[in-house]
Amino acid sequence: MTDKPKLLIYEEHTFKVGDDTFIDSTTENNNTVVFEDNCETGYFYAIDRNNGLQMLDGLHIYNVANITDKQDPCTLKILWTEDLTKAFLSINNYYHAVFDFKNKAGYCRNAFPNPNSTWTKIQERKLTDTLIEELARD
Repeated sequence: MTDKPKLLIYEEHTFKVGDDTFIDSTTENNNTVVFEDNCETGYFYAIDRNNGLQMLDGLHIYNVANITDKQDPCTLKILWTEDLTKAFLSINNYYHAVFDFKNKAGYCRNAFPNPNSTWTKIQERKLTDTLIEELARD
């Protein structure tokens, strides 16, 4: 028997890539993430809600022009670990990004952009399936 980590779905929405989309998720401890598709790119942001909605970090998810099936609806989920310190972005049941508020880290599949020096405490931002399992378990 495997002990699968429990992730809690805080947001679940259907959207189309390339449509103006803004989905936020705030936990009880005020950790906040936002997914935004501005019709050109998709980004996932970590937000400091206690400091006037300051953006802490941003992760590139996709360029709309590179998505071949953008006419099809997508299911977006924002999931949090039980301790509410890590947020996972899932689109069509595939994890694209994770923010770890406790360790001040952000990871995405293409590791873009480079980490900023004010909040992010890690240099390697590449999200892998192995890292997802580790982050969900911690």
